[in-house]
Amino acid sequence: MKPLSKNIIVALLVVLALGVVFSTYDLGGSKAKPTDIGISDLVSKVEAGEVKSIDVEGNSLDIKNQKDEEFLANKESAQSLNEILTGYGVTAEQLKAVNITVKEPSALSSLVSNLLPTLLFVLIFGAVLYFFLRQMQGANNKAMTFGQANAKESTNKKNRVTFAEVAGATEAKQELGEIVEFLKTPKKFADLGAKIPKGVLLMGPPGTGKTLMARAVSGEANVPFFHISGSEFVEMFVGVGASRVRDLFARAKKAAPCIVFIDEIDAVGRQRGSGTGGGHDEREQTLNQILVEMDGFEPNLGVIVMAATNRPDVLDSALLRPGRFDRRVTLDRPDLKEREAILKIHAASKPLAADVDLKRIAERTPGMAGADLMNIMNEAAILAARADKKETSQTELLEAIEKVMLGPERKSHILGEEERLVTAYHEAGHAVVGHLLPYCDDVHKVSIIARGRAAGYTMSIPDEDRKMHSRNEFYDDLAMTLGGYVAEQEIFGDFTTGASNDLQKATAMARELVTQFGMSELLGPRTYGNDDDHAYFGRGEARDYSEKIAEQIDSEMNRVLADALQKAREIVRKHRVQLDKIVGELLTKETIEKEAFESLLGPSIKRPKVTVQAVNA
Repeated sequence: MKPLSKNIIVALLVVLALGVVFSTYDLGGSKAKPTDIGISDLVSKVEAGEVKSIDVEGNSLDIKNQKDEEFLANKESAQSLNEILTGYGVTAEQLKAVNITVKEPSALSSLVSNLLPTLLFVLIFGAVLYFFLRQMQGANNKAMTFGQANAKESTNKKNRVTFAEVAGATEAKQELGEIVEFLKTPKKFADLGAKIPKGVLLMGPPGTGKTLMARAVSGEANVPFFHISGSEFVEMFVGVGASRVRDLFARAKKAAPCIVFIDEIDAVGRQRGSGTGGGHDEREQTLNQILVEMDGFEPNLGVIVMAATNRPDVLDSALLRPGRFDRRVTLDRPDLKEREAILKIHAASKPLAADVDLKRIAERTPGMAGADLMNIMNEAAILAARADKKETSQTELLEAIEKVMLGPERKSHILGEEERLVTAYHEAGHAVVGHLLPYCDDVHKVSIIARGRAAGYTMSIPDEDRKMHSRNEFYDDLAMTLGGYVAEQEIFGDFTTGASNDLQKATAMARELVTQFGMSELLGPRTYGNDDDHAYFGRGEARDYSEKIAEQIDSEMNRVLADALQKAREIVRKHRVQLDKIVGELLTKETIEKEAFESLLGPSIKRPKVTVQAVNA
């Protein structure tokens, strides 16, 4: 129930309570209450000469005797007091001895006495009726505004974001900087015959700052900024989404020059013609209206449409053609320098200890997006506050990385001695195999402290950011992934369920190597299979190969996994002494950092540098 309705109920209860209080309140204080008598008793007292005065107010009689004692009586409204007393045989001489005063009731008291019961009834009935109408009015208001867009216009300058507050993404800021210039100085471009872009599509993985970048464009251009989610257009009723699109662009044209930002546009912009929903599919109707508004018969001057998606591959081709989304800006995961710059921005509002090294934190977070880095800084601040510290130290930051990646420490999850030993050999197997293979990333930490669903973990981090991965890297990574599985088999002669996640990762890696990256000599340089989403949206079947090829894919995956398994087994058997050293250290300290790990095994083997093979003339 809403606060206004509650206030009305409270007010009614207060009025009723006051009425009860005043109706029973004795204004006379300690004065004795008058005695009620009948007309016959009054006649007897008048005839006996005991009555001194009678005050008549309406039908009420206020009687005083010679001793100033008060009595109350009521007469019939049809007759006056004189008529009643005369009818009872009271003589004129007896009436002259009584001082009879007739008081006319005031207009206000008469009105209140007559209307108060009716007014109370009307108030109670009106309150009940108001509640019902309020409920119905809410539904009616929704019905009347059903076709209006719920786009919000950013007018809060206090939370304004500029490019200076967005770290990294240099090329993206350069592309979007031209949009800002278009909005600020359109004449500069119009004089050269250049037309303002109609649409800008921001693409990139989740958390890379697409929405933040759109806010920065709005802050830099200082123009009206309408933002709405793609899912807000779609309703179960046909035509509502298209109506909301028309309403949104009508508002934008009035505020031009301005920016319209549609977040997660793939909710309505997926490829048409999939056959799902028939010819009157609401999503397709909405998309058609967006296409017309962006580039149709009517000019759309001064309105730039920005959209964000992490699935550009499923968008309709008509949405991506020139004249609609003229520019496509990709925001990728940040590299080492960009991660350090992002961490500095999020650390600006947090007190940091002198030992904090943000570059080291950036080195430990490869592949993380801006949202992940913000989460790490926030988690570190929470850990510092929990420890009653005034500053966030390097310890909290390193702890926050592992918490974000793997989950919090499960200190209450105490393993038995046997499970603890198995976990130690499992993680030592990963670490030793990864350390001794040249194409694996450096091992930075090994632990048998449970985090999330893992009983232990081995953290390996690349020494530099890499966009491309070779076949040798895949083969060595596969061997490292299976290192724990092999160690359990070699040491205990049995397997546990602790390797299930490793087997899932290894299987997925082998399938990608064979079917997606063309790294199988048997199957050759081609891909096998399409994304399921592509099949759903009318791009053919997900499986584009025969049963014979399917058998070859399975056979090749088994071969790749068997080779990796054999490579890991050879390392575990050959370096059993080092493996036992690592296990002993883990059972004692539970965690081994990179420096201590390399002191036990020596420095890692560096990967060979890429060389260019000479071509014979």
